[in-house]
Amino acid sequence: MELENPFISNGYISKELFCDRKKELENLRKNVKNGLNTTIFADRKIGKTGLIYRFFDCLDEKNSQYSSIYVDIFSSRCLDDFVKLLSEAILRKYPEKTSFGKSFIKILKGFRPLISYDAITGEPQVMISYQNEAEKHYTLKGILDFLESRNMPVVLAIDEFQQITEYPEKNIEALLRTYIQQIKNIRFIFCGSKTSLMTEMFSGAKRPFFNSTSFLHLEKIDRKLYFDFIKNNFEKHKKAIDEQTISFILDWTLRHTFYTQYLCNQTFSLSKKNVTMTEAKEACKNIFSQNEPVFLQYRRLLTPAQWNFLIAVAKEETLVQPTAKEFLMKYKIGTPAHAKRLINAMIDKDLVIAKPARTETTYYLYDIFLLRWLQSVY
Repeated sequence: MELENPFISNGYISKELFCDRKKELENLRKNVKNGLNTTIFADRKIGKTGLIYRFFDCLDEKNSQYSSIYVDIFSSRCLDDFVKLLSEAILRKYPEKTSFGKSFIKILKGFRPLISYDAITGEPQVMISYQNEAEKHYTLKGILDFLESRNMPVVLAIDEFQQITEYPEKNIEALLRTYIQQIKNIRFIFCGSKTSLMTEMFSGAKRPFFNSTSFLHLEKIDRKLYFDFIKNNFEKHKKAIDEQTISFILDWTLRHTFYTQYLCNQTFSLSKKNVTMTEAKEACKNIFSQNEPVFLQYRRLLTPAQWNFLIAVAKEETLVQPTAKEFLMKYKIGTPAHAKRLINAMIDKDLVIAKPARTETTYYLYDIFLLRWLQSVY
């Protein structure tokens, strides 16, 4: 069924509704073909998950011999959860009625699982009881060995991979690295929403995964390509949008994938045949209205000094020197030491991101809608 609104802000629907990423898709293809695992580095909501599903779609389009599985471990709190989510991801991709699914169920039964299906969604639910820590390791290795033994090589994408660093079990990174080193038939794609932690995991010399993968940095989509993508998708649905409005959308969202797609979605829903700045700005107001209760909750959770600092970062849009005298005086921040504590607090709370470059580190708000709301209200 064709969607009435072509701008998708979450997930992946089809290649027609997916913008660009040709270079990244080619890099993933080469890595898989050459036996390399990949770590994707990117800011939050820039399109990592969509890229993975688009890549899986490419594999299917070319009738490749690869089987593809995606598992999001964000909700996991321990190794038990990791095994559960991995098992459920395999069963979602290969239901029990398929030959692959039947073989996997047979392997799982050796671990004494309780397998059920959600009454509403039909999604598989797996529960495995363990007598000791060794059984957890044995089960995880058994599942990976099963995937390794398939006639068809597997591409296994693990999203929010940094979550394993919070597990109570010790040495999970080392355990997984040991298992993965022994695997030849599975290509891994690791990605996560906490770029600094993912970078530390895969580039830190003392970490188990040090230099074990090829790195893929996901940046913003080229402006010209995104411009044409927006224009073409409006026109395909019999709507004309002027260039000024497209430029406004790209500027207002800073070309950040989720926010650009969402604003396009809202603008599209407000318009009939001719789309102008009127519809785009009305969509911005609606977004503020939808999100204001959440933004005000942030204020309640922060100290007055932290809230004022967040406003200052928003007004700067891209902050380069948070301890510079001019910045401190302009926004009445206080001392450089106080500014350092505030910026670190904002980073810890996932409200501000620090992005290192060759010559300097820049700081900006994670949430573009919060950024624009703060600029509008204060």
